[in-house]
Amino acid sequence: MSRTALVGLFAMVALAAQPALAQKAAPRQADVSARIEAAANGDHRSAENKARNAYRHPVETLTFFGLKPNMTVIEISPGGGWYTEVLAPVLKDKGRYVAAHNNPMGSPGAQRQRTAFIEKVQANPDVFGKVAVTSFGKGIEGNIGAPGSADMVLTFRNVHNWVGAGFAPDAFKAFYAALKPGGVLGVVEHRLPEDRPDTDENRKSGYVKTSEVIRMAEAAGFKLAGQSEVNANPKDTADHPKGVWTLPPNFAMGDTDRAKYAAIGESDRMTLKFVKPAS
Repeated sequence: MSRTALVGLFAMVALAAQPALAQKAAPRQADVSARIEAAANGDHRSAENKARNAYRHPVETLTFFGLKPNMTVIEISPGGGWYTEVLAPVLKDKGRYVAAHNNPMGSPGAQRQRTAFIEKVQANPDVFGKVAVTSFGKGIEGNIGAPGSADMVLTFRNVHNWVGAGFAPDAFKAFYAALKPGGVLGVVEHRLPEDRPDTDENRKSGYVKTSEVIRMAEAAGFKLAGQSEVNANPKDTADHPKGVWTLPPNFAMGDTDRAKYAAIGESDRMTLKFVKPAS
């Protein structure tokens, strides 16, 4: 067989192999998504928490961020552990889940929430594995993890708190420091329309403009890698009497117009994926 014929044969073999390689790779991502879905709908979760999957889309969100079971993942301010119930079971065998929780020297309420969280994960090691708990807050942002130790840092509906407390830029710098080169920062946050004026009322609403989050992340060194509309809610006008807390699950207005706000559902949210440059 001539050299030309051999080259042509090798090219045909390579082309024929491409679909097979694609089919072989696809189930791996499907398997990860299936593991996330199993955790999101697991028996360890309350019916109330599972019902909120419809608003928070954990499978689609974590798949978009690129979660893998062998990663070291730091979740910032996990609160009562809604996302912990999804992340920790996926990571417990081959990865590591780190909860950067409240300052242990903070307010009594913050201390109680932190203690309750620790008791929750320690009471069910078969589900959560060995959860590491670090600290996060104003002035101790760098305590979330060792420099360059994390494959992924995740935060869900927290940026407005840091903006209000005046330490959001330092928080993003801490996330950058904790990540390995090439690591991912995933952000979900209540979204303020870009055309809203910069007023005290809007700053206290719990909503933040996407452009502001991107600006702070890029100032810390991150590159925007993608945006998803998986957590969008076009019913949310972001102009409620008591800000985002007017909507479920808080219902800050009590029984006043409760059906109206229940019909809107949880807030409209941005979903942003940033990457720490590899070099």
